[in-house]
Amino acid sequence: MIVSPETRDLEELAARLADWLSGRLPQASGIAVTNLAYPRGAGQSHETVLFDARWDEGGRSYEQGCVVRIKPNSFTVFPDNLFDEQYKIMKLLSEDGQVRVARPLWFEEDPGLLGNPFFVMEKKQGRVPVSIPPYAREGWLRDSSPEQRRTLWRNAVGQLAAIQRVPLDGMAFLQGPPGAASGLAQEWDKYTRFARWLQEVEPLTVLDDALARLQSLWPAQQPEGLVWGDARIGNMMFDENYDVVAVMDWEQPSLGGALHDLAWFCELSETMHGPQSSYGAPLEGMGSHDETVALWEELSGKSAEGLDWYMEFTRFKMTCTGIRLGHLRGAPMMDEMAMRRRLKV
Repeated sequence: MIVSPETRDLEELAARLADWLSGRLPQASGIAVTNLAYPRGAGQSHETVLFDARWDEGGRSYEQGCVVRIKPNSFTVFPDNLFDEQYKIMKLLSEDGQVRVARPLWFEEDPGLLGNPFFVMEKKQGRVPVSIPPYAREGWLRDSSPEQRRTLWRNAVGQLAAIQRVPLDGMAFLQGPPGAASGLAQEWDKYTRFARWLQEVEPLTVLDDALARLQSLWPAQQPEGLVWGDARIGNMMFDENYDVVAVMDWEQPSLGGALHDLAWFCELSETMHGPQSSYGAPLEGMGSHDETVALWEELSGKSAEGLDWYMEFTRFKMTCTGIRLGHLRGAPMMDEMAMRRRLKV
């Protein structure tokens, strides 16, 4: 199923991209853009199109699998526009090499060609545990053996931990506003503003109550670190050996601290394929919450002390995102009582 927020005529897009590439590859001839397709079951927040590029240059023929990712126009899930930062952090991670990301190729600031700025990155080959339909209900991961799932889990946590080993030098472009430039203050500022933004559409006292509760339990443990922003196996691509090919969807990065991604990963693991899954029996072989935390601590070299608070903050973040998606789709995803139970207010 195609879940892109917007779609367009792919033949016209191919012609536009081929013409654009001629400016990016001035020595090339015979540029052809083919095999355009929208990814299936993933890519709800950005219009994302897969394609292949071929050209001749210097007596040789070249082929490059590509992905174009276009800045959202009207279907904006988050209040913060971090499109440029998304490209920059992927470029930095690609150069560092510890975290496996698709290599960014070109960034186009001019909105004239496709209606908004866009960037092109290399296309990786592999399989993704998609959300639609839920990977725990059907698909290749559901059909895999417990041993294969165990391998996938270990490799996924390995990449999650690798994010926390990347030096923060050179990441000043991810800083938040004055007074909330980095650390927990940055993530807190981001999501308190998100809550206010949502309440421009409708009053939601449940969010104010949840923020007050979280603030009353403010954590002492605030380790520094990079935030991926949507840490889950559904944003990872795996090869036939169940190793990670790419860590994807860096649309909400920050310098907010090491425990945010771990909490997000654990929360979604519980609800998507773990004991709290609504998609059938838990997937045997995937690590438990305690196993995930222990492996992450071992591989990242950081402590997960105080994770419970970050898990509760994660549920608040996910509630905000769910409310926003409900606004965009014109149908609430949960009622206030359900939100209060989830947020313990």
